[in-house]
Amino acid sequence: MKDKFLRNSMILLAIALFVVIVPGLLMDLMIFEDADGYQVPLIDAYTAQVITLGGVNAIMALSVNMICGITGQLSLGQAGFQAIGAYSVILLSTSCHIPLPVSIILGGLIAAFFGFLIGFPTLKLEGDYLAIVTLAFGEIIRIVLINLKSITGGPNGMQFTTVFTTSLDHGPMISYVSIIGTLVLIVVLMQNFLRSTYGRAILAVREDEVAANSSGVGVFRYKMTGFVIASFVAGIAGALYAPFIGFIKPDLASFNNSINDLIFVVLGGMGSVTGGIVAAFVLTILQEVLRFLQDYRLLIYPVILIFVMLFRPQGLLGTKELSFIKVYDGIPGLVRKILKKNGKKGEAE
Repeated sequence: MKDKFLRNSMILLAIALFVVIVPGLLMDLMIFEDADGYQVPLIDAYTAQVITLGGVNAIMALSVNMICGITGQLSLGQAGFQAIGAYSVILLSTSCHIPLPVSIILGGLIAAFFGFLIGFPTLKLEGDYLAIVTLAFGEIIRIVLINLKSITGGPNGMQFTTVFTTSLDHGPMISYVSIIGTLVLIVVLMQNFLRSTYGRAILAVREDEVAANSSGVGVFRYKMTGFVIASFVAGIAGALYAPFIGFIKPDLASFNNSINDLIFVVLGGMGSVTGGIVAAFVLTILQEVLRFLQDYRLLIYPVILIFVMLFRPQGLLGTKELSFIKVYDGIPGLVRKILKKNGKKGEAE
C-alpha cells in the first residue's frame, strides 16, 4: 500500500511538473525565425496570454465548484471576491510596499474574511434566496469600488504599477509558471481536503442535510467552511489576475463575470474539479479562436449551455474526475493490444 501511494505520488508530481515547466520553457526558448529574421518562441506572447488567462478562469471555476458543486449552495457573487483579491493585491503592493507573493496570499485571506462576514448571516438561507443575497453582494462590491475613487480609482479602475522583480508581468513564462503552478497547488490541496473527514462531511451536507445533521454533522459549520474556502480561492484568482493583466476595473465584480464562472462549472460538471478546469480552458481558448466573429462569438456560451442541458444535463464529466493514474496504468495494456494487433496483421501478410 505504501509503495503504491509513493508510486502514484511520483506519477502525479511528474505530470504536474511537466504541465507547469515545459510550456513555460517553450514560451521563453527562441526557436523559429519570422520573416524579418527575428527569433520567436514556439508559443508566442499572445498564445501564452490566452493559456495563462485560462488558468485564472480555471482557478475561478474551482472557487465556484467548491461552493456550488461540492458544498451544494448556489452562489452568484464569486466575482465580487475576485475583485476584492485583485484590488487588495494592488493596494498592498503599491501603497504598503509588501512583496507581491505575500500580497497575493493576503489578498486571498482578505477575500476569505469577507466571505466569512457574508456567509455567517446568509448561509442559513437556501436555494434562490442564497443566490439573490450573493448576487446583491457582488453588485454592492462593484458599486463600492466605483464610489471609492480616492482608493480604487473609481469607474476608471486601477493600474498595477509595482516595481518588484517578482511582478507577474515580467514575462509570459513567469506569468504562466506562477498562475498554472498556483492552479496545480490549489487542485492538490482541494483534492486532499475532499478526501479528509472535513471534505466528506461537506459532501454529506450536500447530499442530504437532514441525514447529515441527524448523524452529528454540523451543517452550518461545514457550509461556512466551504464558503470561506471558495472565497479564498476566488481572492487568489483576483490577486493573480491583477498583476497579470496590469489593469482592473470595478466591472470585475459584475454579475456577468459571476455567470461566466458558473458556466465553467455547469459545463464541466457540478462537483467535478477536473471537469471545471477543462471547461474553463476550452471556453477561454474558444472565445479567442472565434474572435473573427466579433460580438457574435458571445453567443457561443448560451448555445453550448443549451446543448449541454438538453443532451447531458450533468455536465461533461458529471461528478467524475479525470484520473491520470488510470491513464498511466492503461498505457501498457494499450501498447500490448497494438503490438498484438500488428503481430497478427504481419502474420496474415
